[in-house]
Order: sequence, then structure tokens, then C-alpha cells
Amino acid sequence: MLDARLRKWSVRLCAAALLAVGATAAAQRHSAAPAGETGPSSPSAEPRQAAERGRLSADELTTIDIFESASPSVVFITTVQHVRDFWTRNVMRVPQGTGSGFIWDDEGHVVTNFHVIRGAQEALVTLSDQRSFPATLVGASPAHDIAVLHIDVPFDGPPPVPVGTSDDLRVGQNVFAIGNPFGLDHTLTTGVISALNRTIDNDRGGVIENLIQTDAAINPGNSGGPLIDSAGRLIGINTMIYSPSGAYAGIGFAVPVDTVNRVVPRLIAYGRYVRPTLGVTVHDAMTERLLARRDVPGVLVLDVAPGSPAERAGFRPTRVRADGSVILGDVIQAIDGEPIESLAALSSTLDGYAFGAEATVTLWRDGRQVDVDVTLSDASSLAR
Repeated sequence: MLDARLRKWSVRLCAAALLAVGATAAAQRHSAAPAGETGPSSPSAEPRQAAERGRLSADELTTIDIFESASPSVVFITTVQHVRDFWTRNVMRVPQGTGSGFIWDDEGHVVTNFHVIRGAQEALVTLSDQRSFPATLVGASPAHDIAVLHIDVPFDGPPPVPVGTSDDLRVGQNVFAIGNPFGLDHTLTTGVISALNRTIDNDRGGVIENLIQTDAAINPGNSGGPLIDSAGRLIGINTMIYSPSGAYAGIGFAVPVDTVNRVVPRLIAYGRYVRPTLGVTVHDAMTERLLARRDVPGVLVLDVAPGSPAERAGFRPTRVRADGSVILGDVIQAIDGEPIESLAALSSTLDGYAFGAEATVTLWRDGRQVDVDVTLSDASSLAR
């Protein structure tokens, strides 16, 4: 009986001791905690003093100035495609993609990449002040990956981006890309010109020539945005990247501004790209077949359009006699010293001329070279 009582009191004493220890620990924790409104007991809990920044570097000030000057001219483009439901036959508006663009002039023209708006039935242009306007397509040149849209801005229109030149660019120049990568509007990335005169295959089976290569980060959504030089001038349109994964890998490309400044006015004027023409018919396969045994470089003139620059300059077309024998026409070998060896080379070279420009065409005629002066015209004039 006595042993049972002793065990019972022992248990009670142990429990009381444990409670006392817990209370002491709690009191110690409470005393170590911040004491209400009296502030922390350790100075390390206070905010640290900020160090003096000092003046921004000249390069930083230049970059900031370029962005603040150019970014109001950059726009965010959202495209929509109309899709008809198979069962209900109702037409639904389905978001297609996003891209960038920039204000070209005071008339509301917006320049972007053709692939940004390709296949879209609607396009919405959002300005830097977050105002949005529906856009209409003015014209496009898939060969150059350039498109022109138009928006009606009733007041306080954004300024056009200043236009520079690209024929005097040099590898190593600083460049700045502004756009909307992944929908993050008005993002600035910087880099240098890595190479010039690149030729890249496009997704339509053709090529885009004379591209600027840059290491400024260009990601999905940057397409159509401006590439700016250190003077704040437009020198190109960011158009594509080279990447095994689809994300930026250090190689981006831009359409040079000299091409843009030649193509855009024609898209605005004609609604499509119209290049200067000689008014001749040429064909690579026929040239190769008919000149195979003569070892004469160039492209053979198969026909000359009536009233064309070539006809006025006296170009000779290829003729077929009644007996089936062929009398070869002129062979175009160069334009202003630029070698012409294919239809693509002829088109690319003519692409660099304005309507009404004078050019000297080197022809192979009667076994010798002949230089002929030609005044170029637009192809649409031949149909009138």
C-alpha cells in the first residue's frame, strides 16, 4: 500500500518538474523576442544604409536617352484569326500571335514584319501610352518580310522613329533592339553588329538578302521592332533568329533600313512591292540549255516587252526561225559592274534601284561585250 502511494507521488513530482522546465524555456524565448514597440534589441535587424550611387556612366546615359527617345515610337501588335466552328458554323475570333512594330510617319503608318500579320484577319496596335487601335493592312512584301499597317490616331499621335542608313554600317557598332518579347512590352536589349550582308532562307522557300546580324537579344515577340544605332536612328527591322531550340541563342537578324526605306514607300503607294524593271523575259533553265556550249556567263534575253526600258535601249530578244533554229538574243552579264548570273541575281540587283534611275547594262552581243545605258521603270507601267 505504501509502495503504491510512493509511486503515485513520484509520477506527480515528475509531471510538475516537466511543467516547470517548459515554463522556464517559454519565459526565456519570450525575453529574447522583440519587446513590443520598444524596437529590436539587435542593430542587425535595422535597414542598412544605402551606398552612394554616383553619376551614371556616359554609356548608360546614352542607352537611357536612346530608349526614352525611341520607345514611344514602338508599338505592340496583336493579331486575330477568324475560325469557323465545324458544328455550329459560327465564326470565332481566335488570338493568333503578337509582335512589334514602329511608327513610320505622321500619317499613321506602322511598319512591321510580314510574318507577324500573315494569315491574320484582324490586327490591334497598342501604343506606348496603352491606347489601342484597330489596324488595316496597306501592303506587304513577303520577299523582304515587310508589311505596312495603318491606324487612325485622333490626337497625340506618337512620333515617327528617325531613319538612318545601313550602307555605312560597320561590324562592332553598338545597336539597341526595342520590342515586346513574349508579350513584355517595350523591352530593351543591347548588343553589337556581328556581321553584314547575310543571306537567310525564309519560310516561303525564298531568301532574304543583305541582312544585319546582331547579338542583341531578339526573342519571339521582338519581330517587327526597330534596331537602333547609337545615334538613336532606325537601322533595321528585327526579323528572325537562328536557334536550334527556338529561343534566343546569340544570333539575330534584321532587315537593313536602306531596304526598308525603299520598300515601304512603294507598299504605301501601290499596296504591293513593285521593283524597277528592264522589261525582259529570262529563264535560268533556258539560259543554261541554250548557252551550255558557248561558255558565256549571264542570263539570256528571251523576250523584250513592248514599250519597256529594254526595248527603248535596243535589247535584242532570242528568235526562232521557221526551220526551228535559234538566233540567240543579248546576254545580260552585269549591271553597273555587278555580275548577273541568274534571274535571282538580276532581280536582287534591280531591287536596289529607284524608278527612273539610270543604269549601265553590260551585254554579250555578237561575240563581244557591249555597254548599254537604260532608264529603269516600274513593272506596272508596262501594262498601261
